[in-house]
Amino acid sequence: MATAAFTHTALTPRVGSLVETDLPTLLSGRHASELRELLEERSVVAIRRIEMDDAQQVALARTLGAVESSVVGDIYKVTFDKKDNPIGAATNRATFFWHIDRTDLDVPPFGSMLSAKVLTPTGGETEFVNTYAAYEDLPDDEKEGLDDLKVLHCLETAFLDAFPSPSEKQLAAWQHMPKKIHPLVWHHRSGRNSLVLSNSATSIIGMDQDEGRALLDRLLAWATQPQFVYTHDWAVNDLVIWNNTGAMHRVREYDPDYGRRLHRTTLLGDEPFDTHEDHDARQA
Repeated sequence: MATAAFTHTALTPRVGSLVETDLPTLLSGRHASELRELLEERSVVAIRRIEMDDAQQVALARTLGAVESSVVGDIYKVTFDKKDNPIGAATNRATFFWHIDRTDLDVPPFGSMLSAKVLTPTGGETEFVNTYAAYEDLPDDEKEGLDDLKVLHCLETAFLDAFPSPSEKQLAAWQHMPKKIHPLVWHHRSGRNSLVLSNSATSIIGMDQDEGRALLDRLLAWATQPQFVYTHDWAVNDLVIWNNTGAMHRVREYDPDYGRRLHRTTLLGDEPFDTHEDHDARQA
């Protein structure tokens, strides 16, 4: 399974692996390719109570790939506390809904890692869906019907879930964010397929609005069945890494006044949502 200093076991049959190791082993990069393979296969990797500072977290991330630092820096503090997160604290409520990060881009992040620093007494668990497994378990005839569908993604839709009565200023800001059309089924370069579902999904191109909404809602209900979901119950210093190209996630509600804070580092992606041309070439 691995060397004596690096072992992994399944957290659930379909999603998530628990890695047991120490910090020097992680930072050495000796098992970086194995971690990437686990993320591709299992969507989520959890490492319990492994204390690291921000510099070590970024160093670990760089063993796995390039770090996205252009927007919020190497470390983004996920919290409602405006002192620690003056820019994003007001929008954190949107993370209470199932989503894929950065559907406003053509090429989303490959993944992210979170290290728990301050937690709440109740709530705040993070849930992950293996969107590969959710696709793979669909009936074959349904897969064929979904294969070429395209979905309009709009961050305004995502924010309206979290803030159903926005101010005019909020609404104007959301409406200026890029809208993107992505395939409903992501045909990955690896040959595997996953569902692209997120709270930013607005409508299905060429389909009646109500019919398209019903299909998206039904697929979301399918993908979030217990067999496809891993729920991480945090302890301080837990580290969780997930494959954003093969997972959805959300956080369970918690008291925003308590000061819960997790530090996130994001890994740059190199695979666009729409790789259909590559898919067509493989089928030729």
